[in-house]
Amino acid sequence: MKERDSESFESLSQVLPNTSNSARMIQMSMANSGSAAPAPAGQDHLDRSKWLLDCPEPPSPWQELKTQVKESYLTKAKKFKSLRKQPLPKRILFILQAVFPIFGWCRNYKLTMFKNDLMAGLTLASLCIPQSIGYATLAKLDPQYGLYTSVVPPLIYALMGTSREIAIGPVAVVSLLVSSMLQKLIDPETDPLGYKKLVLTTTFFAGIFQASFGIFRLGFLVDFLSHAAIVGFMGGAAIVIGLQQLKGLLGITNFTTNTDIVSVLRAVWRSCHQQWSPHTFILGCSFLSFILITRFIGKKNKKLFWLPAIAPLISVVVSTLMVFLTKADEHGVKTVKHIKGGLNPISINDLEFNTPHLGHIAKIGLIVAIVALTEAIAVGRSFAGIKGYRLDGNKEMVAIGFMNVIGSFTSCYAATGSFSRTAVNFAAGCETAMSNIVMAVTVFVALECLTRLLYYTPIAILASIILSALPGLIDIDEAIHIWKIDKLDFLALIGAFFGVLFGSVEIGLLVAVVISFAKIILISIRPGIETLGRMPGTDTFADTDQYPMSVKTPGVLIFRVKSALLCFANASSIEERIMGWIRQEEEGDENTKSNAKRNILFVVLDMSNLINVDTSGITALVELHNNLIQNGVELVIVNPKWTVIHKLNQTKFISKIGGKVYLTIGEAVDACFGLKV
Repeated sequence: MKERDSESFESLSQVLPNTSNSARMIQMSMANSGSAAPAPAGQDHLDRSKWLLDCPEPPSPWQELKTQVKESYLTKAKKFKSLRKQPLPKRILFILQAVFPIFGWCRNYKLTMFKNDLMAGLTLASLCIPQSIGYATLAKLDPQYGLYTSVVPPLIYALMGTSREIAIGPVAVVSLLVSSMLQKLIDPETDPLGYKKLVLTTTFFAGIFQASFGIFRLGFLVDFLSHAAIVGFMGGAAIVIGLQQLKGLLGITNFTTNTDIVSVLRAVWRSCHQQWSPHTFILGCSFLSFILITRFIGKKNKKLFWLPAIAPLISVVVSTLMVFLTKADEHGVKTVKHIKGGLNPISINDLEFNTPHLGHIAKIGLIVAIVALTEAIAVGRSFAGIKGYRLDGNKEMVAIGFMNVIGSFTSCYAATGSFSRTAVNFAAGCETAMSNIVMAVTVFVALECLTRLLYYTPIAILASIILSALPGLIDIDEAIHIWKIDKLDFLALIGAFFGVLFGSVEIGLLVAVVISFAKIILISIRPGIETLGRMPGTDTFADTDQYPMSVKTPGVLIFRVKSALLCFANASSIEERIMGWIRQEEEGDENTKSNAKRNILFVVLDMSNLINVDTSGITALVELHNNLIQNGVELVIVNPKWTVIHKLNQTKFISKIGGKVYLTIGEAVDACFGLKV
């Protein structure tokens, strides 16, 4: 090794131009970069290289999978085994707390906490009742189904959920998803019973998928919809929902079933030329203005948080009285009319598993499951972070899944966590999930006693309530923030936004997922490559573009691949870019002030970022080594990870490069020239 170092040192003396003493030049260069005087490479370099070369065989993919399964399940199994020594009551309590977290927090529940939860639950119900009726009409269902969905799912979630603030019930985006995709299978106007059965079956499949994600630790599937894609999707869906509410706001009878902006605007334009109700429009706009003004007041004065929360209920009560007293329903103002009251009817027999549309229903259920989980977990984590506790994502998925499965048995459609109602719940001072129980009981009382009073409620008021909730779905500030941070993320946002706006809900989601995957593929195919230099006064090597003051070592080019994987997708590109960089260095850089040529003797490849390498990557390394040898350049590799060094050893690549493998870049550079830092 020492003889090879001295030969390299002598060859460097011959190739460096206009220098009588090459060794002195290298010594000065190393001194300028903060290194000590050159000295022969020590035996410790060789010993540390053996640490890399003689490491044990890494675990196989199957062993890693087994380890992950053990970490996920066996630790809990050990806890259950340890319970065998405990008394029976403690074992039962532990199991109940694991499945139903309510048995954990209710042990320390106090009267003062209940007072706060009671206030929050009643405030939540005042907002939930009118919103639930409106969202049911958005889902093309009868109004009572929105109220049903605000009774059973919140009760199930209160038993199984881990969030203290999240408010469960129907939401605008999920309602739009259900109606926009299912009405392509069955028209809700011509066959409302068949449509209702498809909705319940979709809810059942959504719950099965959600619970499965939690039980089998498949929460990463939810991450396929990135934050940027969700922001764009929500914004586009909010505009589509708002445009569809023009039907109720204008009192239009015939309206398109399409959700894209072009079809909706065309339907509005045609209807305005034919027949619309000015009384309905004035009534709806008046109460929409009232709701928005109360929201503005609530933001200005935090103590009046209850005012925007009860504004929708006030609007429903006042507008219903106005229609009843003035008999406006006889003058073109459309009303809700009959709402079926009473306890949720059992709907197990309404689930359709023999329908020819079962495959489509399962696909729609999967989409609804992912979107609903994404919204619920995002909302739950946001408020859990404010309160300073951790949300268990897997338990959340199981809880939301089970509440939708049981909901499909009790005439409920897909429910999830609502951001607007959760914000109201938080502002009202909720302490635990008891606020969901209070809300559910209040809605049940309304179903039993107040549904007859809603006969004269104008549909325009429901449209105005939905419209008032939409600004919260359009996050312009976040879109600007994403634009500043990551342009490719912003492209996914725009793709989802315009996909929903000009196509359909599923097209918007598909475009967002495709752009997100394209981003990953683009980054993996064209990974960045850094040239490194020594930082002055240190032993640290850093990117020469980021740190122009870093010093390049004469005769050496140091590269670092900014990718975790060297594979078929990027191996050829990396090889070509390294060879191109070497030719550029040897010919002189035309873009720099000095076109000085550098004779390269060594290429040091820092592999510290690489986690794995496939056969294409190894082939590219072999080709790179052969090309370098033909140009009189030697290849040195630094700090390969466990799996990488194992594969390089198995393919005998290490022996091909003469065993030049080092732990650090400094050791590699010093060993090349027989110098010691």
